[in-house]
Amino acid sequence: MVVLIVAHGSRDPRHAATVTMLRDRLAALRPQLRVEVGFLDFCAPSVPRVLERLSAEGVRDVVALPLLLTRAFHAKADIPAVLREAAARLPWLRVRQAAVLGPSHLLTAALERRLYEAGLRPGDRSRTGVVLASAGSTDPEASAVIAEIAREWRHTGWCAVRPAFASASLPRTEDAVRSLRAEGIRHIAVAPYVLAPGRLPDRIAAGAREAGADVLADVLGPAPEVVSLLLRRYEEAARAVALTPAARLRA
Repeated sequence: MVVLIVAHGSRDPRHAATVTMLRDRLAALRPQLRVEVGFLDFCAPSVPRVLERLSAEGVRDVVALPLLLTRAFHAKADIPAVLREAAARLPWLRVRQAAVLGPSHLLTAALERRLYEAGLRPGDRSRTGVVLASAGSTDPEASAVIAEIAREWRHTGWCAVRPAFASASLPRTEDAVRSLRAEGIRHIAVAPYVLAPGRLPDRIAAGAREAGADVLADVLGPAPEVVSLLLRRYEEAARAVALTPAARLRA
């Protein structure tokens, strides 16, 4: 069995570097597991090219692990289409698509890790309002998931948690920060709910600085919780009952 981490890709080289770190840390966590990376766009190698190479090497089972935090368009359409097309060309290769990473308590633990690394202290929790800033999506299901994560995270001791989006949806990060200030919350932290640096995470950071947030966390990146979650999603898919050749893909 081979794991193929499927990343979106970006023109920003920091994106691919972060994906590589995630791959390396997952491989270190499970040394007997072969872990590959493929990109949907912008970066090499592409997902089809990796699958072709694996097939040529005699690999017969692959778990495609989407490097996505919510089940939006890429998880529902882009990745299944790419895998389906590859499976049609490589009928002896069985590919299973694992679930997306979020939502998960491991991700909120990683968010908190990044906040504390950015200077927030555990004692600040009850007086801190948090902006949960995601990249944003035109898929209403994905936006609803972010809002629900914010609601649930609020109940763990923060004085407020508000969702924000770098694109597609509102409010923007700076607007969410200003809204918390208008409610009288003096200490505000921004927690980017994104995996790797790039244009949209930079937009989140710029909005946080523009609105005067007190703490700006780093992206999730190769946080230990994210690596553990990648392994969990692989194991869930690997335990699934083998599918018939006519239905090799589990969307």
